[in-house]
Amino acid sequence: MPNSELMPIGVFARRCGLTASALRFYADSGLLRPAEVDPVSGYRYYSADQVERATALSGLRGIAMPLTTVAAVLDAGSDEASRLIDEHVATVLGDAAATRRKAAVITSSLAGAPSLPITALKGPVLADAVDQVLTATARDPGLPVLGGLRLEASAESLTLTATDRYRLASRTLVPADPPSMTWAATVHGDDLRAAAAEIRRSVRVRLDATPHGIRLRRADGEDHHCRLLTEEFPDHRLMLASLPGATTRVTVSKVLLLRALEEQPGERIELRVTGHGMDVLPAAAGHPGIPLTATVTGQALRISFELTTLYPAVSTAVGSDVMLDIRGPGQPVTIRSADRGDLTTLAMPVTTGPATERADHNDPVDQSDPADRNDRAGHREDRTDREDPGRARRQGPRP
Repeated sequence: MPNSELMPIGVFARRCGLTASALRFYADSGLLRPAEVDPVSGYRYYSADQVERATALSGLRGIAMPLTTVAAVLDAGSDEASRLIDEHVATVLGDAAATRRKAAVITSSLAGAPSLPITALKGPVLADAVDQVLTATARDPGLPVLGGLRLEASAESLTLTATDRYRLASRTLVPADPPSMTWAATVHGDDLRAAAAEIRRSVRVRLDATPHGIRLRRADGEDHHCRLLTEEFPDHRLMLASLPGATTRVTVSKVLLLRALEEQPGERIELRVTGHGMDVLPAAAGHPGIPLTATVTGQALRISFELTTLYPAVSTAVGSDVMLDIRGPGQPVTIRSADRGDLTTLAMPVTTGPATERADHNDPVDQSDPADRNDRAGHREDRTDREDPGRARRQGPRP
């Protein structure tokens, strides 16, 4: 007779989330043998201390892990088990990406329409632009277009744009060979992200348009097909046209600003701009700010951001110094290189009462000459590369 503390196979199966037939299979394969088998009836019994192994076994098989790897994970220490799981996940994702690319090529060929050459660019340059702009995408099942990247070809350039409604990133590239036509499409961000790692190693990449996507052609390797998104991309050009002029401009070291953001606790950051520079403070009271040397023109003010909005906008900027153009309450802040304008990011501040406040009416910022102030007030030189990503978080975003 079996030990009264043992469980019949049916009870054990319900407790660990496996079927009785699966338990028999794992017993025969040596992964999970029963604690006892009745020599007369052949009934299998399991102990309570086997539940943990059975549950882990069920989970590993649920992520399509091969039996040999499952056995290695179950018998390994925690560090080795984690390494084996990560290695398996990487393999699965790589296989899925390869399958998706092959399927996209087959789908494109079924359309029967020839691809249209758009332009050609240096592989590393295009890959860098894709990585920089994709930082402004978001995964939203209700708005899949926010995970895409807008490509727009004109007679002189190719512009890449993405927005998650709280940020907008845009970079304009000037190919050696001008685009052959005016063209625009929204491309799946995950497909471009996967392709960027490969095209980075190609000296030259040709971009062709197909009925259902784009094809990135490499002279020295495999072509990459990226799917199109059919949803309408937000009308960023209309929003750009409605932006008011900047009232405050701050130029500061990118490295020092990033370091200050990293050192501040909490999820929200306040920037306090005065005539003496800029302080980076946490939103919570009681924590000291970090003073930064900065060149400031315009109004003194305070403005707050979510760290997850401001940090990526600064980190992807090109060059050693970044320039912040601040417009006023509830308006997006433009963040770009102080000396290069081909990559521009707009970031929405957080509105907690007045979104932007005068820091100190008795501490005016040094003023430049009137011609420069007029230029800032009417600042429009890169509007074709910027967008109002939407309203502040507390007011609700707009698509």
